[in-house]
Amino acid sequence: MASSRRPEHIAPPEVFYNEDEARKYSQNSRMIEIQEQMSERAVELLTLPEDQPCYLLDIGCGSGLSGSVLEEQGHFWVGVDISAAMLDVAVEREVEGDLIMGDMGEGMPFRAGTFDGAISISALQWLCNADKANHNPVKRLYKFFSTLYACLSRTARAVFQFYPENSDQVERLTSQAMRAGFYGGVVVDYPNSTKAKKFFLVLMTGGSMPMPKALGTEGNSDTVQYSKKRELERARNSKGKALKHSREWIIEKKERRRRQGKDTRADTKYTGRKRSGRF
Repeated sequence: MASSRRPEHIAPPEVFYNEDEARKYSQNSRMIEIQEQMSERAVELLTLPEDQPCYLLDIGCGSGLSGSVLEEQGHFWVGVDISAAMLDVAVEREVEGDLIMGDMGEGMPFRAGTFDGAISISALQWLCNADKANHNPVKRLYKFFSTLYACLSRTARAVFQFYPENSDQVERLTSQAMRAGFYGGVVVDYPNSTKAKKFFLVLMTGGSMPMPKALGTEGNSDTVQYSKKRELERARNSKGKALKHSREWIIEKKERRRRQGKDTRADTKYTGRKRSGRF
């Protein structure tokens, strides 16, 4: 059935992530929660300096859910995505990061040493497909990883949460990353759980370092234990406050900005009023 197929087998990302899919990402509370949880884990795996704002790259940033996690932790960020509809939603949500439309397989268009780190949530596996006649997945992977390596500082890490289709795909991804100059490997959280199992490709620019410890490697728990901060946020939401990044939360955020006299975009179909223009 089509509903059970992997998204990357249905259509290219710029086609699959149309306005309908963008709406799901902006309104589905469960999807928002999962994206935030994976983003928080990716940032943890970056091992950034404590209490120090960093300049980070969010690859396949989508509607800005992962970027919002970076903001909450005090970092500055730039987001790259190939879907115009997703970037439109990110703009409507008034994320603080700079947004750029781009194809990962054509490389990262940034100056050498620009970023202190990079994250990517649920995007990397798309590069393993040949969506056009001139697409060579191996060449596109190398182009991506080599340009990413160049735009990171020499102490930076890049962490990719991804959904590998098989072991050959994992090998293809890691081999091209190493060929581009990275060190690292794959961290599998909760490997014995069908629900909580997650793959993270952890890449380092500054030489071979010990790999981070995977979560859930002791025991067979099907429940991911997240940070106390996230648990507290869930508790607050249960007391009646709007769920972060939901339609109600966005409306409240915009009203606060208006009361403070800040420039605020007009509400749209995602927040209830007519759209004022295209990003």
